[in-house]
Amino acid sequence: MRTIGVIGGMSWESSLVYYQLINRGIRDRLGPLYSARLLLDSLDFSEIATLQRTGEWPQAGELLAASACRLQAGGADCIVLATNTMHKVADAITAATSLPFLHIADAVGAAIAEAGMNRVLLLGTAFTMEQDFYRKRLESRFNIHCLTPSAERRPQVHRIIYDELCAGIVNETSRTTLQETIAEGVAQGATGVILGCTELMLLIHADNCPVPLFDTTALHATMAVDFALADQRS
Repeated sequence: MRTIGVIGGMSWESSLVYYQLINRGIRDRLGPLYSARLLLDSLDFSEIATLQRTGEWPQAGELLAASACRLQAGGADCIVLATNTMHKVADAITAATSLPFLHIADAVGAAIAEAGMNRVLLLGTAFTMEQDFYRKRLESRFNIHCLTPSAERRPQVHRIIYDELCAGIVNETSRTTLQETIAEGVAQGATGVILGCTELMLLIHADNCPVPLFDTTALHATMAVDFALADQRS
């Protein structure tokens, strides 16, 4: 089994889910006593969030690149960045090590393409929704067009993520806000929804969404399990 290296802590709420999903995936495929070979380098999100707010992305990239180097030195066979937004600095990470980098947008793009869709609503932080690093990869690699919420809705989604979900707060009013945002996207032609922030699955899931849901956390974790077991023989 290959060793998965995870850059986590952004936030630790979603890193916890990554750990659970990866280990469940290994167990389900190999048997009840199996668990993942996994290294986790958990960063202090407050430092990263400050760099996000001030637009100091190169410095944030340096912190994540250093994390990837620590994972490689520890024996990891790949790098998994357990957050959507910080894939903005993916190039800094891939340049820092020789390890395969499992890009979260590739996991979700493959799932959307397999479902036969090409027009979906993207929910996430303001950085993910408004900048093109995520949407452009989906469009160029998978021919997927991402709709984003209205200018009025985007700050609401961003606030829910940072002020509530990253702190482990699950608010029913916020769930309603996200459901209303999704309904607006569907009315504009979205046939599916990307949970483009790894915390959003705390509020939105298949039974409260009117269209197919693409949970980036779950899809990314499955990609990591696939990599870990790629050399296994049935």
